[in-house]
Amino acid sequence: MRRVVLAALLALTPLAPAAAQSFPERPITMIMPYSPGAADVLMRAMSEHLQRTLRQPLVLTTRDGASGVVGMRVVAAAAADGYTLGHTPMTAIVVQPHLLRNPGIGPENFEGVCGTNENVITVAVRAESPIQDLTGLVEEARRRPLSFGSPGPNSLPQLAVWRVQRATGVDMNHIPYRGEAPHVNDTLAGRLDFSAAIVSSVAELVQAGRMRMLAVFSANRHPDFPEVPTAREQGIDAQQFSQVGIYAPRGTPAAILDRLEEACRTGLEDPTVRRVLATSRSPVSFVPRAELTQMIHAEYANYGRILRELGVQPQ
Repeated sequence: MRRVVLAALLALTPLAPAAAQSFPERPITMIMPYSPGAADVLMRAMSEHLQRTLRQPLVLTTRDGASGVVGMRVVAAAAADGYTLGHTPMTAIVVQPHLLRNPGIGPENFEGVCGTNENVITVAVRAESPIQDLTGLVEEARRRPLSFGSPGPNSLPQLAVWRVQRATGVDMNHIPYRGEAPHVNDTLAGRLDFSAAIVSSVAELVQAGRMRMLAVFSANRHPDFPEVPTAREQGIDAQQFSQVGIYAPRGTPAAILDRLEEACRTGLEDPTVRRVLATSRSPVSFVPRAELTQMIHAEYANYGRILRELGVQPQ
């Protein structure tokens, strides 16, 4: 009996490498777990490169809801064969699972394929505001209550401001919205003191002279706004990273992940893709798959500590 089982296993062994070598043999589905926006523009540009490289179409499918959870659940539940991927900021994988009793997703459900770009986070005021920089914002918060909007409770922009509060000891009144546009509009109208947002959401308003960015929360200044210093450059330890990446279901064969990672790397070097990212104000940030997988595990643990400190309970 043992010989029969061993023979069967040996007969099956070559199938996995053979399947990986022929991958892909049909179109690949890319789940987009947020409402259409800059990410879709990027993936449409990437899809042209991937189709040339992998000789199969990349089909974009929007499955939004619950701040990315709905779409990434679809990816986590898909067959681990490389034909269903997800493109998302890490929020859906490292923050949202802490907020739900049965999230169905987490770092253990995914394999990183590659990091694609960074959603640089900023705080911005209307042009008429007397506040000129992040230290000025903190000084004003010591004098009077300040209110700010973000794209949602426990979103990364909100957590960036929380880091400012923790670093400086000031209090600010957070008003969560659904998405970026509503709170940015309320800041413009004077109903909020400032907005916590990603740079791409306020870039045009800044360039039009209607808003002013006080800081970015990346490790480096934004390439399109080199005059805006980072929070740390202003003496406030409040770095807030927001890496965007492509993920596959846990258990996807390494040979398939390697092929997808290489296609992603060369895609991000494509001039057309780089122009699209430049237009969307999202700097290219290629991260190899092993590093991306390690990153989401580390950030998941990090946000678990932060959310416990904030008193957030899963619902």
